[in-house]
Amino acid sequence: MHAHSVQMFGGFVSSTIFISSNFPMLFKAFKTKDLHSYSMGQLILGNLGNTVYWLYVVSLPVGPVWVLQGFFSLSSASMLFCYLRYEKKWFRLRRDVSGCSKELRAAGQG
Repeated sequence: MHAHSVQMFGGFVSSTIFISSNFPMLFKAFKTKDLHSYSMGQLILGNLGNTVYWLYVVSLPVGPVWVLQGFFSLSSASMLFCYLRYEKKWFRLRRDVSGCSKELRAAGQG
């Protein structure tokens, strides 16, 4: 086996392990919608770090690191979105019994 083949295989295996390690966290977050133990600062910095790291990844040939970074970016952005939606209650309009949003009722438009 050539050194390049061994490196690609190692990159594929490690990427698969790293990706698999995130699935329990993602499944629990989407299933329970309970993200109170997460820090918004950590989620924001993680997304910022992923964005900056893409500057390096795009200089590399397409390979396992692209898949790994793509997954990390997507999962990190998903966790931030879920945190903002379920913990901070962003991205949703609340409806009361009449079907009008509380915001519209308060403004006298509903």
